[in-house]
Amino acid sequence: MKFFISDDIRSNGLLKLVVVFTLVFFFFLWLTNLLLYLKIGLSYDSIVQYYRGSEESFRPPKSYLSLLEEAHFHFFSMAIILVTLNHLVLFARIKNLWKFLIVFASFLSAFGDVAGGWLVRYVSPSFAYFKLASVIVLQASLAASLIVVLYFLYCRQNNGMKNY
Repeated sequence: MKFFISDDIRSNGLLKLVVVFTLVFFFFLWLTNLLLYLKIGLSYDSIVQYYRGSEESFRPPKSYLSLLEEAHFHFFSMAIILVTLNHLVLFARIKNLWKFLIVFASFLSAFGDVAGGWLVRYVSPSFAYFKLASVIVLQASLAASLIVVLYFLYCRQNNGMKNY
């Protein structure tokens, strides 16, 4: 990661290639994540029906085991994805406030995304709004991270300014 601190990454083609391919995979993660949420539906009713079931559409509620398996996988995978992507964001030449907001929003919303399903299913359907907000913030923070890192890799920057 020392290459991100200096401008050496711009001259190291292989390192740049590794980062770009990683970003391509993260982009497809972002896209498939969005498509999965669109399949569930981005409305209060669709989220409640997905987690609590619906007699009208013969949809059973999500089971404890199903939610547990989903949480188990997401806690691990999102931690790896977010630590990698946010690590790259930390070296971009943007204001520390923006770095903080991206990092904080991405981790908090990823946690809210996983917890939201449990809350809708077992506490109250009103948590569907929390789940929806978490999904939107997670998608926005992941997109912002990808854009920031790509911008840092390919846009000319003033060498004298570390954070502007």
